[in-house]
Amino acid sequence: MNVPLSFNQEFICGFDRGDQEGPFGPRFHIVHGWRLRGALDGEALRAALLDVVTRHEALRTVIARDEDPPSQRVLAPSPPALEERHLPGLGAAERTRAVEDLLIEVESGAVSARQPPLLRAVLARFDEEDALLVLAVHHTAADGWSVRIVVRDLAECYAARRGLGAFPRPVRQYREFAARQRADATGPDARRALEFWRDNLRGASAVSVPVDHLKSTGRPESTAIHRFAVGADVVESALDLARAHRCTPFMVLMAAFKVFLHRREGLTDLVVPTFSPGRADEDFHGTVGLFFNYLPVRTELAGCDSFRDVVEGVRRSCLAAYAHDTPFMRVAGVADGLMDRTLEDGRAAWVFQVFPFPYLLDGEKAGGIEFSEVRRRLRSQPLGSDVPNGALWTLNLDPAGDVVAAVQYNSNLFDESTIADAARDYTRVLREVVRNPDAPRFRPS
Repeated sequence: MNVPLSFNQEFICGFDRGDQEGPFGPRFHIVHGWRLRGALDGEALRAALLDVVTRHEALRTVIARDEDPPSQRVLAPSPPALEERHLPGLGAAERTRAVEDLLIEVESGAVSARQPPLLRAVLARFDEEDALLVLAVHHTAADGWSVRIVVRDLAECYAARRGLGAFPRPVRQYREFAARQRADATGPDARRALEFWRDNLRGASAVSVPVDHLKSTGRPESTAIHRFAVGADVVESALDLARAHRCTPFMVLMAAFKVFLHRREGLTDLVVPTFSPGRADEDFHGTVGLFFNYLPVRTELAGCDSFRDVVEGVRRSCLAAYAHDTPFMRVAGVADGLMDRTLEDGRAAWVFQVFPFPYLLDGEKAGGIEFSEVRRRLRSQPLGSDVPNGALWTLNLDPAGDVVAAVQYNSNLFDESTIADAARDYTRVLREVVRNPDAPRFRPS
């Protein structure tokens, strides 16, 4: 079955660099892990994985880039790979280390974008009652929200296979979303949204930063991950500020990121890209697919006398951007030159996002098994899931009260020391501004 692409799929096609790197390469994937507590039935888990692939067409859809125009091709269900390992005799600390080792190993590995299902699983058994399940999903098939849907549905299908629950109800498929998205693109709301972006981004340039190694040197493309933490005391101050300004924690953390970039690059007119979930239509909240949308958030800092002013400015610009959430492929068509500087030989983009997503499994039981997502990962790694042209900053708000953060960066463009220094500088700026939001010394130079 061949159907038209969504605008989201068209967007990643713009970064196509063949089957070995870029968004159709083997490491453009999302990797998450869950500790499983209880006596696990391996055959029921294998059957449940196939149930999930059957349930969600996106996991068995390839993007036919050689067609004109490209299309998405939905294929018949087939069982995903499930590799089982046995790691007996490990103590608690050794198991914690083994969990992160395995996550790093899987994230350094491959998932094909051409051979569905676009999902692979690794199950490591520590003993009869303790295991780790790692899922790797190719990013052309799913986003972060989708992976949480996958594991939620996997848990329900596992319970059903064990005779301890019902199979989840059918959901709408991603091809239906693509069709509705294209139909909606000709309506009056879509036209008004494009007018907003034309006005909002007139004369704008997305933030770019100097690279350590020019793109023209032709270093092999690779992505590394630098991880760091932000203490609970700083996060508590940020959350207090968010409540005081009736905004989300993301807006405060983004405001601090803009102050950090202002000090680093000397700019006051800052367009920092982030991602929206792209799921305004509730009909598709339970659908697996590529929904995330690249969203440029523009804020002018020149009139800000304090960090509170920056937070208010970011709040206004975020609310306006969310209210006019439009596929970036269409936004780029009315925002001349927006991304030009990021494409220069000596510069690249930095993108900023904050999680969590819904559907987090944290101690929930299904089929006699307790599922808990592995959230705390603080070891950096030299090879991980790919990002195109720059770096992706991801801050995870942990229920423990702190922030666990990661910067995925093109190691062919940036040195590790550059990213580590930037992470320290951002953390220092965040600590300063949330603890002293009224300090007048913020005023941009």
